[in-house]
Amino acid sequence: MASKQEIRSEETKRAILTAAADLFATRGFDTVSIREIAKAAGCSHTTLYIYFKDKEALLHQLSKEPLQSLAHQMEETLSNRSRTPEEILREISSQFIHFCLSNRTMYTLFFMIKASRIDVEEPEEELQSLRNQLFGLLRQAVRGCLPKDAGEEEVLAYARIYFYTLHGIVGTYTHSEEPLDGLIERLAPTFALSVDVFLAGSQKMLNRE
Repeated sequence: MASKQEIRSEETKRAILTAAADLFATRGFDTVSIREIAKAAGCSHTTLYIYFKDKEALLHQLSKEPLQSLAHQMEETLSNRSRTPEEILREISSQFIHFCLSNRTMYTLFFMIKASRIDVEEPEEELQSLRNQLFGLLRQAVRGCLPKDAGEEEVLAYARIYFYTLHGIVGTYTHSEEPLDGLIERLAPTFALSVDVFLAGSQKMLNRE
């Protein structure tokens, strides 16, 4: 059984994370200070540093579990041998879009803040490793839909294009106040069409080459 001190410690940590998430979402990562986060959490900034060494550590802690959960979903979809490559790409795309729109206030934090290249195999930052892992899974799904003789540079290029397409779709609605279920239902045909256009266009381009 946890001691009172351990319970208080965990409560303080949760309060800090909640305050950081709220402030980052409403004001932006770069403009919020550690002192402001501590004040909103009801503790001193010295107390905050006991749990987190800096804002980047807070960003990582807020992002790690949700991104790992999305990666697990995508991995399960990729491992389903009963589905066609096109069905897998559609499902992974749907999972990605649903996740991002479910986390509209945190979307920029999860994917954009302190971001670096998505095609580096071993980035220095652990959070970027998670982001790159997600791109790698999407790249696998795209690879399955392209001609077998497509080169890896071509696969990477088309995966990048598709990744940017998904982010473009999500970015259009990150500030929408429309309820998630209604938004997904209304835009589902557009999401499906975007996959159709990508598949038709990429396959036509590669066959032409």
